[in-house]
Amino acid sequence: MWAVGIGLLLFAVSGVWPPMVAVESGSMEPQMERGDLVFVLEEDRLAGDGSHEDTGVVTHRAGMESGYSEFNEPGDVIIFKPNGDSRETPIIHRAMFWVDEGENWYDEANPDYVGSANDCEQLANCPAPHAGFITKGDNNGGYDQVGFGAHTGPVKPSWVVGKAKLKIPWLGHVRLQFAVATPPELLDTDPAPEPRPAMNTSANPIAVST
Repeated sequence: MWAVGIGLLLFAVSGVWPPMVAVESGSMEPQMERGDLVFVLEEDRLAGDGSHEDTGVVTHRAGMESGYSEFNEPGDVIIFKPNGDSRETPIIHRAMFWVDEGENWYDEANPDYVGSANDCEQLANCPAPHAGFITKGDNNGGYDQVGFGAHTGPVKPSWVVGKAKLKIPWLGHVRLQFAVATPPELLDTDPAPEPRPAMNTSANPIAVST
């Protein structure tokens, strides 16, 4: 019961359920390592300077201008459902900049993060199929939306679960080891390589991909 009580207290602070997530891969290194436990805050709470309209999210670009940073880099780190699909493992990456529907965002992208593309036509999700955030793992060489096998389109505000505010190193290994140790028939999984988290009705953190 005490664990549920702590979970409810954290929920009251964060506004997100579950209020903690366990990082399961390394694309946010060195800011976040596999096994870190991350406290998640509802995106419109404690909005930083330069947050985009009413989303409560500060992009990397806006953070560079305002001086706002999280996890040692400008802008917010957000947790989101790829393509809004709740069956997919949530992703925890940094919001880099905002694009409007139909926008040719190649011209404002960092050329280091667009792979071999030389123009908008050579980019997936360009022109932008809808408005949203272009995202990237701090340790990744390209935006999530680049490449015709892109895992997600521009991240709509409705896909955002919350934003990362605090990490506890390694404590998330408990959650990840539980997922490994649980017999397959007891896990809610996809046939894809990465596990899909079950709907979490306890105080236990879900796993997130980076």
